[in-house]
Amino acid sequence: MTVTTRPAEAATSAPCGDTPLFGEMAGDIAVSYEFFPPKTEKMEAQLWDAITELAPLAPKFVSVTYGAGGSTRERTHATVARIRRETNLVPAAHLTCVAASKGEIDEIADEYWEAGVRHIVALRGDPQPQDNGVFRAHPEGYASAAALVEGLRKRHDFEISVAAYPEMHPEASSAQSDLDNLKRKIDAGSTRAITQFFFSADAYFRFLDKALAAGITAPIVPGIMPVTSFAAIRRMSANTEIPASLEALFADLDARPGPRALVAAVAAADLCKRLYDGGVRNFHFYTLNKADQTYAICQLLGLRPKETV
Repeated sequence: MTVTTRPAEAATSAPCGDTPLFGEMAGDIAVSYEFFPPKTEKMEAQLWDAITELAPLAPKFVSVTYGAGGSTRERTHATVARIRRETNLVPAAHLTCVAASKGEIDEIADEYWEAGVRHIVALRGDPQPQDNGVFRAHPEGYASAAALVEGLRKRHDFEISVAAYPEMHPEASSAQSDLDNLKRKIDAGSTRAITQFFFSADAYFRFLDKALAAGITAPIVPGIMPVTSFAAIRRMSANTEIPASLEALFADLDARPGPRALVAAVAAADLCKRLYDGGVRNFHFYTLNKADQTYAICQLLGLRPKETV
């Protein structure tokens, strides 16, 4: 198992002379991408445009999300199956504990295995709307992501990714209990953890220190979310610090999608550069089914096309 080590601290000297900010990037990174299953034909076309655009950057895998209560179950399966069938990409299917018995989830896992899918992103899942923000396990289902990981491990030899929260899950009673939960998921047989999006490299590195001290040795891959709407990011950031400097960058840009997209790509690339300087070489991008910003960030980080879909 790969050991999560504390990356070396970044050099503190500021760029000088004619050295560009991203001018010395070696392109020695590995990336993965997250997509969501489309609801309409137009969204389907947008998704496949994004997949086709990003595929030449040779991601390690591409994941497909799964709606609350299995609301996108069929669309998730169809998208994963098409990726497996029509591309050279490695698909990873999200799977949650919400509103399904162990038997139903096991059946879905079996279907993925039979379709050649070998990677699952195992999540507890969000509470259902009628439960007023409180997760309620199915009476015959898996009660937690750790239990789901254990069940999947017994079923097939999947590669399994789980979620991690550098700034604590919003429902966690404390940072320590959240870290304990991550360790349970890793100990149950997870291959890696992928973090919720964040905007502070220091927050990520502090989290790595705490994880390592807790005995977590699996890789913890940073999840990167380019800002498509700052208002939306603010709504989604329950426990995520938004630096004042980042907020200032996006002031008055929500009504200007073109400039906002350019600023977002550079801001996300700057965060990745800070992580890279600290030793990070694996990045997971939340694409929102759009290719341009993610491709631009990868380009700034020195990644170049390797193969086509």
